[in-house]
Amino acid sequence: MIKFHLKCDQGHEFESWFQSGAAFDKLVAGGMVTCTACGSTSVTKSIMAPAVSTSSQITAPKQTEAALAAFRKKVEENSDYVGTSFAKEARDMHDGLTPERPIYGEAKFNEAKKLLDDGIPVMPLPFVPSKKTN
Repeated sequence: MIKFHLKCDQGHEFESWFQSGAAFDKLVAGGMVTCTACGSTSVTKSIMAPAVSTSSQITAPKQTEAALAAFRKKVEENSDYVGTSFAKEARDMHDGLTPERPIYGEAKFNEAKKLLDDGIPVMPLPFVPSKKTN
């Protein structure tokens, strides 16, 4: 695991962990890395000083990975995966057209922003959903 200092094209700076530099490059190329402040997918690594880890710091990524895996399992076991229909499903539930239920899926940034602007509560997940069918 490696932590990168990142910067979007709007000047926002943030940090994130990646499996490797190659994994970061692949995720950025696929538009899967977004700015935590504005959602821009135009993200680059910024200059950073190397950090020397102590033995107590080395376990932090493992604990984070375990917590993330547990969270993912809970979401997948207790929610319906709706794929790329997430925005439509969330809006239909909000408008009372379909019964409310916990869902997760995929939405483009502008779709998610529109849901939030319309008062429909959504949040990004800290993982890429598994491609599965219902």
